[in-house]
Amino acid sequence: MLDLRPVGYVIGLLVAMLGVAMFVPMFVDLLDGTAHWEAFFVSATVTCLSGGMVALSCHNGRGDGLSLQQTFLLTTGVWLALPMFGALPFILGATEARVVDAFFEAMSGLTTTGSTVFSGLDELPRGMLLWRGLLQWLGGIGIIVVAMVFLPELRVGGMQIFRSEGFDTFGKILPRATEISSRISVIYITLTVACALAYVITGMNPFDAVVHAMTTIATGGFANYDSSFGAFSVGTEYVAVIFMLLAALPFVRFVQMTAGSAKPLLQDTQIRAFFMTVAVIVIMLTSWQVLSNGLGSEAGFRKVLFNTTSIVTGTGYASADYMLWGGFPVSVLFFAGLIGGCAGSTACSIKVFRYQLLFATIKTQILKIQHPSGVFTPSFQGRKIDDDVLNSVMSFFVFFTVTLGGLAVLLGMTGLDFTTALSGAAAALANIGPGLGDIIGPAGNFATLNDAAKWLLAAGMLIGRLELLAVYVLFTVQFWRA
Repeated sequence: MLDLRPVGYVIGLLVAMLGVAMFVPMFVDLLDGTAHWEAFFVSATVTCLSGGMVALSCHNGRGDGLSLQQTFLLTTGVWLALPMFGALPFILGATEARVVDAFFEAMSGLTTTGSTVFSGLDELPRGMLLWRGLLQWLGGIGIIVVAMVFLPELRVGGMQIFRSEGFDTFGKILPRATEISSRISVIYITLTVACALAYVITGMNPFDAVVHAMTTIATGGFANYDSSFGAFSVGTEYVAVIFMLLAALPFVRFVQMTAGSAKPLLQDTQIRAFFMTVAVIVIMLTSWQVLSNGLGSEAGFRKVLFNTTSIVTGTGYASADYMLWGGFPVSVLFFAGLIGGCAGSTACSIKVFRYQLLFATIKTQILKIQHPSGVFTPSFQGRKIDDDVLNSVMSFFVFFTVTLGGLAVLLGMTGLDFTTALSGAAAALANIGPGLGDIIGPAGNFATLNDAAKWLLAAGMLIGRLELLAVYVLFTVQFWRA
C-alpha cells in the first residue's frame, strides 16, 4: 500500500515555511502603521499550525528517499497545497478577495505565471504587494529544484537528459534536492540582490526595487503598479532585460561558474539557441516597426526588446500595449511565448532544448529518407539522444498541443471569445502571464473573467508549470496499482 506519510511530512514542512514567510509582509504593514498586518498574522498562524501538525503527524514516516509514486504525488501536492494557504492573505487582507480570485492569484504567483485578477495595485498596502512578490520569488526557486531534481528523476518531458548535469554524484532524491537547492539558493539570492541594487541605481525606490527584483529573477512578472513597467525609467527597462535573460539561463551553469568553470556556460548550445531566438525576434519586430509604423527611435527598439524578452522568458511584464503594434507583431509574440527559456531556469513554457531535440529528430528523419542505407542518430550537445528521451519529448509536444486545444475549448464554453480563450489557455499553460485582446491583454487583467474560467486557468497554470505529464500520470489506473 502506498505510504503517504513521507509526502505529507515534506508538504507539511513546506506549508509551515510558507507561513513563516507571511510574517515578513506582516512586519512591513506594522512598520507602516496600518491595520492590515492582522490579516497576515492570522494567515501565518493558521498556515504554520496546519503545516506543522501535518508534518508532526507524518514524522514517523520519514525515510532516506522517496519512491517514484511518492515523488509524483509530492511534486503535484506541493503546488496544490501552497496556493491554498498562500491565498489566505488575499481573502483576509486588503484585497478582500473571493476564494476563486485569491486562489487564482496565489497559483499565478507560485507558478510564476504573473496573471492577475487585481486592479488598483498602486493603492494596495505595501505588505500585500510584498506578499505577491514573495510568492513568485519562492515559487521561482521551487521550480528550479523541481526541474533539476524531480522531473529528471521522473523522466518527464525529456528532462532525464539532464539527470547527471553537474550533479552526478548525488544519491537519493531528497538528499540530492537538499544539496542542489543549497547551492542554487546562493546564486538565486545573489542575482536578486544584484537586480535590486541595479533597480535602485536606475531610480526605483528601495521597496519597488526589492519586490520587482524578486519577480524579475523568478520571471514571474507581478508588478506594484497597474501600468507594470510603464511606470519606470528607461534605464530600469534595460536592467530588467538583462536580469530576465539571466534568470532564463540554466542555474546549474551559474553553479559551475562559481566552482571555477565558465566553459559549460559558454559552450551550452541551449543557451546559444535561446539568445539567438530572442535576437531574431527583436530584429524582426524592430524592422517591422520601422518599415510599417515609422518607429525607428531608441524608444521603439527598447519597447520591442523589453516586451519580447518578457514574453519569451514568460516573465509577463509590459512596458507598452503591444496589441496596438499590429497583427504581425502580436502573432509573433503569441508564438514567442510558446518557446520559453532554458531547462533548469525559472523561465516557463516548452523550453528551448525540446525544440532542439525536435529539430534534431526531424533532421535525422530527413537524412534517413535521402539515404536509406545510412546510419544517422540525433544528438544534443555532442551526445547521442536516447530513444526514451526522444519519446518523452514527442509525448510532451503532443500532450501540450492537446491540452492547449482542450483548455481553449473549455474556456470558450464558459463564454469567452476566441482570442481570449486561446490566448488565455496559452498564457496559463505556458505560464506567460498576459494574454491577447482587450480583456486579458497587456493593458487588462483577468478580473472580469467568470469563475469557471478562472478555475480552469488556475488548473492550466499548475499543469503547465509541472510539465503536464507529472500531473497527468496521477489520473492513470496504472499509477495507483504500481
